[in-house]
Amino acid sequence: MRFKLPSSAKAVALSLLTVLSYCVTSFHSVAETAAWAQPEKELMVPVEGGKIYVRLNGLEHKNATPVIFIHGGPGGTHNGFAGMTELANDRMVIMYDQLDSGKSEQPNDPANWRVERFVDSLETIRKTLEIEQWHVVGHSWGSALALEYSAKYPRHTVSTVLGGTFISTPHWIMDANLLVKAAPQDVQAALKQCESAKPPEGDVCRKAYTKLYSVYYTRGIGTEAAKAYYENVGGNGFNPLIYNKMWGPSEFSSTGVLKSYDATHLLADIDPMKTLFMIGQYDSARIDTVQDYLALTPGAELAVVPGGAHGFYNDRPRITFALLKSWLDRKDPKAAKPE
Repeated sequence: MRFKLPSSAKAVALSLLTVLSYCVTSFHSVAETAAWAQPEKELMVPVEGGKIYVRLNGLEHKNATPVIFIHGGPGGTHNGFAGMTELANDRMVIMYDQLDSGKSEQPNDPANWRVERFVDSLETIRKTLEIEQWHVVGHSWGSALALEYSAKYPRHTVSTVLGGTFISTPHWIMDANLLVKAAPQDVQAALKQCESAKPPEGDVCRKAYTKLYSVYYTRGIGTEAAKAYYENVGGNGFNPLIYNKMWGPSEFSSTGVLKSYDATHLLADIDPMKTLFMIGQYDSARIDTVQDYLALTPGAELAVVPGGAHGFYNDRPRITFALLKSWLDRKDPKAAKPE
């Protein structure tokens, strides 16, 4: 009798094989770019509403296909991606802070908080850097922007990575409700109070959110290099104002601009053979829902980061790096292979 792995288990097994292959074949010299490296070039790019911070590594790889990382939030920063700068050994690596967060300008004007404006900012970065095509890697809220961009600009998109996949608020909240219901009763009761009109005083809410976030959002402990980067990167960091106005009070409740957002239909407008869904084993982006997205994108791939939560870039950086490198290398156009 043959044992048949469920599709989620297959994804974990394939992820592990990719990592093992990387560990066996990868050798690094001291001259190569390391994780958490400082940028080789920084610039402020004018977009609608202000100027956004962009950092570059791997400038010498002019004939290789670049990759741009799109952070989550809204209101997050590029910081969590900086552990992936080692990819600059083969290609240009682009990271940026969205308007109103990190090292970008912060006009905090609600008129700027439109999905299409965030997508247009990506295209402005591409034109400013005079790039014809690139890989687009989004995480969480960044996945929604990656999907929107890839659907609007397929000619400029070599591949799309939808990490910690958020592309639909109704689906996300449905999953969030299931995660909350799985929490201890005291945590459930606290969260109900915290998101009411009269939240409790003291640190009741902080403890309740920490209890859930530690399971589904940050299971790992950041490296010393990661901590040093966060301490020295500068800028204004995470912006809770835009997060609250666009999303809501917590990851488990949406009351802002995005409360009805749903881009699931755009999955039909992107090339499934160039699409990777990537989640952590314990991700708040539940694997059952992501597999539904896969069913709408026949031919797309799924990578599960073993042991990772929603923040798998920090939870499991080496595994995440290996999976991404493998994907980017495989999807590079033959004419644009790294030197």
